[in-house]
Amino acid sequence: MRRRDMRLFATVSAVLLLFPTPVGRLLAEPTNAPNLASGKIVDLTWPFDEKTIYWPTSPSGFELKSISHGRTPGGWFYASNAFCTPEHGGTHLDAPIHFAEKGRTADEIPVRQLIAPAAVIDARRQSAADADYRLTAEDVRDWEKRHGRLAAGTIVLLRTGWGARWPDRKAYLGDDTPGDATRLHFPSYGREAAELLVRERRVGALGVDTASIDFGASKDFIVHQIANGADVPGLENVAHLEELPESGAWVIALPMKIAGGSGGPLRIVALLP
Repeated sequence: MRRRDMRLFATVSAVLLLFPTPVGRLLAEPTNAPNLASGKIVDLTWPFDEKTIYWPTSPSGFELKSISHGRTPGGWFYASNAFCTPEHGGTHLDAPIHFAEKGRTADEIPVRQLIAPAAVIDARRQSAADADYRLTAEDVRDWEKRHGRLAAGTIVLLRTGWGARWPDRKAYLGDDTPGDATRLHFPSYGREAAELLVRERRVGALGVDTASIDFGASKDFIVHQIANGADVPGLENVAHLEELPESGAWVIALPMKIAGGSGGPLRIVALLP
C-alpha cells in the first residue's frame, strides 16, 4: 500500500470510529464537500425583527428592547439590547419533543445531525399550481433518479418558491386573520414523502421554505408526528433556497441551545462547492 493510500485509509478509519453510524459512513464516503476556504456561503436565515412571521396563534412576535445605546459616563460608546420571542417563528428549528413526548429537546439534538450534505427537492412548479401541494414519494424518487439514492443523515430542503412571499403575512400563510390558524394555505411535505424520507432513507432533518413541514391546511400535522417521532427535527421558514443546487451543498443548521426547548431561532447556512 502506497504512503498516500495508507494516509487515506487511516483518515477514513478514524471517521468511522468517531461516527459509527449511518452519518459517519456518509462522511467517510468520497464527496464533493465544499472547501471552507474557497466555497460560497449562502445565508438561509430570515432576520428577526418586527416583520418576522409567527404562527397565527402565537401570543407574541419578536421583540427587541434597547437597554443602552450611546456614550457612557466614561466616554466610550456602548450598546446592549434585550429580546423576547416564542420558540416557533421566523427561521427556526422544531425539536423532536415538539410533537413527540419522549423526543429530544433543542439542546439534546446532536450537532453532527445538523451539519450534513443537503438535498434540495424543487416543487416550485407544483406549488405554483396548487397552494396546498404536498410533496409525494414519487417526487422524492424523481430526485433520486437524477442524483442517486439519498444517503442516511442527509438534510432535505423542500423548495416551494414561497420565500419570494416573505414577509407578506397573507401571501406567505394564505391568511392573516389574527389568532386563527384554520384557513392557512401553503405547500409542504406529504405523508408518503415523509415516511419514505424518515423511515426508509433515515434523513437527518426536514427543512422547507414555508411556515411548517406540514402543509398549511393540515389538521393532524402528520409530517411533524412522523419526523419528530423518529427524532428528526424540522427546519422551517428557511430562506433563499433558490440559490442552492439540488445536490452538492452542505448545510450547517444550528439553533439557539435552549435547555429543554421544543425549538428555537435558527441560524442556518449552506456551503457550496
